[in-house]
Amino acid sequence: MKQLSLLIVVTLLAFNVYGQTDNYQPAHEGWLVEIEDAYNESQATGKPIMAFFTGSDWCPPCKRFSAAVINKPEFNTWAKDKVVLLELDSPKRKSVPNEIRQQNESLKQAFKVTGVPTIWVFNLNKNSANDQFEIDAIGKTGYNSSFEQFTNTIEEMLN
Repeated sequence: MKQLSLLIVVTLLAFNVYGQTDNYQPAHEGWLVEIEDAYNESQATGKPIMAFFTGSDWCPPCKRFSAAVINKPEFNTWAKDKVVLLELDSPKRKSVPNEIRQQNESLKQAFKVTGVPTIWVFNLNKNSANDQFEIDAIGKTGYNSSFEQFTNTIEEMLN
């Protein structure tokens, strides 16, 4: 897949998400739910962010993707070396803090996500002059039916 070069400015800090959602847990263990946390980990490790736009409790393809890819032990091993995991969930039966819901909607709009599951890989920088995030998109994918197919797709984006 050809690398996409896209710069989008997202004004997420206006929502002041960081630190206000301690009780909210992602549907997938080990994933981050706050863009600020993903940014900090990405900056510390030099790894790009992999954002998973999902409807964890209502979307059949999202559930199939989770079972076929994300819930596999080898996925966690692979991801630990390659990307920072960010879950952007829009569940129907699970309560989501307002700040997280607003953050997820802003990112959904910024990336022009029209359906789930959608996975975007990107680098994130913060403009110190205006406290806005600048997103440098690497690429996106949707549903993949196997761990191998998915990781091969992401590896192509990263190379």
